[in-house]
Amino acid sequence: MADSSHESDDRLLAAAAEDAAAFSAFYGRYEPAMLAFFLRRVGDPELAADLTAEVFAAALVACRRYRPGKAPAQAWLFGIAAHKLANSRRRGRVEDRARRRLGMAPVVLEDEDLERIERIAGAGDIAMQALGGLPVEQREAVLGRVVDERDYRELAADLRCSESVVRKRVSRGLAQLRERLEEERA
Repeated sequence: MADSSHESDDRLLAAAAEDAAAFSAFYGRYEPAMLAFFLRRVGDPELAADLTAEVFAAALVACRRYRPGKAPAQAWLFGIAAHKLANSRRRGRVEDRARRRLGMAPVVLEDEDLERIERIAGAGDIAMQALGGLPVEQREAVLGRVVDERDYRELAADLRCSESVVRKRVSRGLAQLRERLEEERA
């Protein structure tokens, strides 16, 4: 993939198993948001970097199984992140199975790396700001479905509406997020 800057996330992931440049472009798009996601939740730049590395390693291992159209690539990636975070909290450590499978060395960070993580995580706040700009109903539906990975029936019960309403809120919310994030990249 010669110039992947204009490729959709779906196309990048579909090509990633065979094309390192495609995965690199996908990684570049989501590393800041992933670092921000973890840094907000764990409060430690080193742990956030470890979790981020494991998420992208797991994504690289699993990218052959990604099916475009089923869920947005971003949701798929943050689903992996939610699982890695939950496993890390449950086990009291970051699992490094995917990195070991790929033969990746452990992450070693210098002071300038930690500063870079904090700067990048700040840039990842753009995604969170975009999420915060959604109408409350859409934001709750997107967070519940994408971040918390709850099923539509459970969300519908909690949000006191039908499953089809929740599906529509998630769909509209993700479309608005995608539009806003693309505007930021332009």
